[in-house]
Amino acid sequence: MELQTYSAFTMGALALVVLAALTLPFLIHKIEEELEIFLLVCGVTAVSISGLWSGHLVAEGLKEPLTITAAVLVLGVLFKQFGAYLAHAVHWLEKKTGPRALLFSAVLILGLTSSIITAIVAALAAAEMVKLLDLEPRLKTKLTVYICFAIGLGAVLTPIGEPLSTIIVAKLKDAPYYADFFFLLKLMGVWILPGILLFAVLAARLGKGKKLTQPAQENSRGETYKTILMRAGKVYLFVAALIWLGEGLKPLAAQTITKLSKYALYWINSLSAVLDNATLASIEIMPALGQETLVFLTMSLILAGGLLIPGNIPNIICASKLNIKSKEWAREALPVGIALMVIYFAVMSMVL
Repeated sequence: MELQTYSAFTMGALALVVLAALTLPFLIHKIEEELEIFLLVCGVTAVSISGLWSGHLVAEGLKEPLTITAAVLVLGVLFKQFGAYLAHAVHWLEKKTGPRALLFSAVLILGLTSSIITAIVAALAAAEMVKLLDLEPRLKTKLTVYICFAIGLGAVLTPIGEPLSTIIVAKLKDAPYYADFFFLLKLMGVWILPGILLFAVLAARLGKGKKLTQPAQENSRGETYKTILMRAGKVYLFVAALIWLGEGLKPLAAQTITKLSKYALYWINSLSAVLDNATLASIEIMPALGQETLVFLTMSLILAGGLLIPGNIPNIICASKLNIKSKEWAREALPVGIALMVIYFAVMSMVL
């Protein structure tokens, strides 16, 4: 079925799915507690409304989460076995540099290296580090949000960092861009690096006047294998849900973004707070786009992806490992994320 044949009723029903995914986790505590199952229901509903079920899509939803789930499971076991060494290293680094320098360096390094070690590994390392820190829960959530924004920014610089960058490079590999491994670094680096630096500075402020770590033996609150396995299962459901949700909402996205200006698309892409930004990229990115529009689109997809937990893989991993709820994430991420989107929009509108 071609996208233009979808009825107004179908478009309205899909819009209601988006509205439900954006609002119900904040309004109903039980949904917040079972967010993975809720989003899975939303995904199945969206695909059913769109009539896009196929053997390929079912297989994709079951297969694609396996890689990240395996990474979460294996690294979870490794961190359980060798976490004391990480705790010792973090404690030693704080003693040598101080708490503010520790947080600044950690966010900066994770942001800059996420495009090489992948956003998944960076997020897992970040979550383990945050668990070691002696911060009150709200400050831990705030720090986690800053780290995930930094990882989301940095991971886009190479096509191996995250799915968003993989799709962009793949869709622009031919004329006129002939995108190669360093294409996004050259195109977006000047916009990405200041953002990573900003979140490193914001993180450093959280360490003011605080001693953040204890010796490794005092930080041995080990997880059980059952906890590790359950977290991996939740990540699997989360990713499968987002794959089906993204596919099911493609008709709505395709009909709402066509023939819009780069300025309108920038704000429309706020949908990537709940709709995987790689899905929107697969619809929007095309070789016919001008370079300025490409920068607008990419930047908005990255920034909006940090606003809510479903928006990006690092958010999902860290929220799962650190038991951060949707309301807690939104409370810390929305103010800084929206402010940054406004600032980037203003600057890019003047420069590009």
